[in-house]
Amino acid sequence: MCAVIGISGKIQKELLIKIFLESQIRGRHATGVSFFKSGRVHTIKEPLPSFHFIQKHDPSDWYEGNTITMIGHCRYSTSDLEYNQPIADDNRSVVHNGVISQEMPDHWKQLYNIDCETKNDTELLFHSTPDDWPDASIAAVFLDKNKMTWTRNGKRPLWFTKLEECDIITSTEDIAIRSGLSGSVKIEYNGKDLQNDY
Repeated sequence: MCAVIGISGKIQKELLIKIFLESQIRGRHATGVSFFKSGRVHTIKEPLPSFHFIQKHDPSDWYEGNTITMIGHCRYSTSDLEYNQPIADDNRSVVHNGVISQEMPDHWKQLYNIDCETKNDTELLFHSTPDDWPDASIAAVFLDKNKMTWTRNGKRPLWFTKLEECDIITSTEDIAIRSGLSGSVKIEYNGKDLQNDY
């Protein structure tokens, strides 16, 4: 159980912080964020709950002007605190709740023909698409330069809230409600009901 977050548009910093704080109920072992600024994706991740992460890393720095395009992750670890999310490079990033593969990471290259730098199975999703994993459990938010997209396959929760000038993704409706949001919609398979694609 982890939390994924996506925010794209104009949003007050206080609301962004509230979404991160409410999301930590699904994972307090590590927090991470990727945001698009100055023409590239920047990523910060640390083995801290979101409360301490937000104190250490000022979300004001994630904005470009008065808008933000970012994704975030609050991790619940069942093993160690290595290879936290987001999985990212300078152009793309992904945060994911679920399981892509239960095979040992040492076998991924042989099984899937994907070279991975980490032992986090979300990296398999980073190098492919959700359609490549029909048996996986996926709730994911992607950042491709300055575009945020999302998907789920019915096995993990994901909710969408539309504000006047901002799209917000939370793992659950409760997180959205406790953050002060209303009108959230459960994302259907691949977000097709919201005309979203990855």
